[in-house]
Amino acid sequence: MLPSVVVEGDHDQLTRVKESEMESPRIGVVRDSMLHRPLLIKPTLGKSKSRGLSYPGPEFVFGTATTVQDGGVQEAISNWHTHTMSTTHRAAERDFIALNREGVKSGLVTAKELHQYRATHDIRRKPLTREGFRRSAPPRLSPDDSFFVSNRPSTPISELIEYKYAQRWLEEQQVRDRVLQAHQHKKAQLGRIQDTRTTLLRKSQPLPEAPSTWKLPRFQKVGAALDTFRDPEARKKAMNAHCSESVSRRGILGQGTYTVD
Repeated sequence: MLPSVVVEGDHDQLTRVKESEMESPRIGVVRDSMLHRPLLIKPTLGKSKSRGLSYPGPEFVFGTATTVQDGGVQEAISNWHTHTMSTTHRAAERDFIALNREGVKSGLVTAKELHQYRATHDIRRKPLTREGFRRSAPPRLSPDDSFFVSNRPSTPISELIEYKYAQRWLEEQQVRDRVLQAHQHKKAQLGRIQDTRTTLLRKSQPLPEAPSTWKLPRFQKVGAALDTFRDPEARKKAMNAHCSESVSRRGILGQGTYTVD
């Protein structure tokens, strides 16, 4: 074993450190605070790290001493003490709910007016009695009553073997399909006739011509810089189709939705 280490220096800072407290000796000044700060304490080999707390001696007993002598089991068996609610030393509390109710009845609605009303009036609650805590006795039941959960009826095996549940389900689905088809047929007869392009053109309303955008005079007669049509014939057909449909469409260029009532 290594001997205890004594560090020479200031007499106020010298400390004798035993090897039983630290794993290895320290070099330099060793202060008492090093044995109380968890970050400075070095763990001991084979033991848990100390937290630097001071504990009382082995004869110290944690807890509180019991000074009440209740007599033990013999006293509990021989005497049965019942507790009663004492209302003699308890002052009645103020009933703020009743005070606020009476203040509203008097026409006071603001917080300041209710505060002044409570300062000049006083209503107390009724003192609590033992009768107020008594619970009503449960209803008496006849000896023939029983508590249980009824079981669901057993499934007939004969119907399972004869495949009746599947047949019943198929019949229900067929009836449901017939009702749905009849409803759709009736709805189609009473419904609105689908519009075609001709009916849309007939119902269209002429839109007012939008004013043309302003251009500089030198750019008004300038043609388009790009021509994406293959030939003049394709351009003519496309422009004729556009002109025929632009009458019934919305938008400045006549390429929007149809104008239908």
